[in-house]
Amino acid sequence: MESSISFHIEKPLTAIEETIQHKIDNKTKPFGALGVLETLAKQVALIQQTLTPTLTKPCILVFAGDHGIVEEGVSPFPQEVTPQMVHNFLNGGAAINVFARQNNIKLKIIDAGVAVDFIPHPDLLNRKVAYGTKNFAKESAMTPTECMKAMQHGAALVEECAAEGTNIIGFGEMGIGNTSSSAALMHLFTDIPVVDCVGRGTGLDENGISHKANVIIKAINNYPRHMDPLSILSWFGGFELAMTCGAMLKAAEKKMVIMIDGFNITAALLAAHAFDSNVLGYCVFSHCSNENGHRAMIEFLEGKPIIALDMRLGEGTGAAVALPIIQSAVAFLNEMASFDSANVSREK
Repeated sequence: MESSISFHIEKPLTAIEETIQHKIDNKTKPFGALGVLETLAKQVALIQQTLTPTLTKPCILVFAGDHGIVEEGVSPFPQEVTPQMVHNFLNGGAAINVFARQNNIKLKIIDAGVAVDFIPHPDLLNRKVAYGTKNFAKESAMTPTECMKAMQHGAALVEECAAEGTNIIGFGEMGIGNTSSSAALMHLFTDIPVVDCVGRGTGLDENGISHKANVIIKAINNYPRHMDPLSILSWFGGFELAMTCGAMLKAAEKKMVIMIDGFNITAALLAAHAFDSNVLGYCVFSHCSNENGHRAMIEFLEGKPIIALDMRLGEGTGAAVALPIIQSAVAFLNEMASFDSANVSREK
């Protein structure tokens, strides 16, 4: 079954690439001396098709959803932690809240499919598709219709952000059990062995990791392999991951800079990439997570992470911490003097 969702994503045009590179190289510095900042500046300028890019109203959408796979004992934390952490987000007490405040990032918290009803809250967006996914060890986590509904919700939320003036966006997630979904998606979209895709998640020991891998392997062996992206995402994904996938595709369509967070968000990107590989032109890999498998995910997508701080929290924290570095890249491109304007001699 193919998705009825369609996105029109254009690769960033390269006609001005040489001009952008000349501007970067003509700054008062040795050639290439700003390293990754130069690469970032060039990418943002290409995305925006301008020599003077700007980053406006950065926003991170944090999607929360529960996972039926927790029935198989794949997480040391109980499922009720998912709604508890949503309340923590709403109260401003989570790590993502701290870093968002620090870096002036707007946060939006979305109930994508948590297994409880929340009391209405002005800062909680209710886009619940269902009360958690089903157990993918036994059946499809969601129906294709539910998966498409989640993707459509994610896309619509990005449309709202764009209307508010956001042109750089990131995504975070919360969902006990979601690293199991992400590991399964990683394997199916990359063919990397399951044992190399499975990590500690919220803190499993070696026995827990082994059990988690075995659960996923058995589930994949039971999977009726319809190899289109919608089938894979529907069978093994989570509502928060499907919502993120749709949001990424829409953000690329809107020509936004997309800050890619850690393991779970990159799993959603693997799905988005399978729908339309042009999405990668808009993606900045904020960091390399300490969760097993994330580096291999990034390498598969031919990305280069900005930072590696041994983080594996999720929530969009890596994107929030990396934002100032992306802002520095744009700032030097716009504000740093050229050899000509500063009357500085070039290297011989």
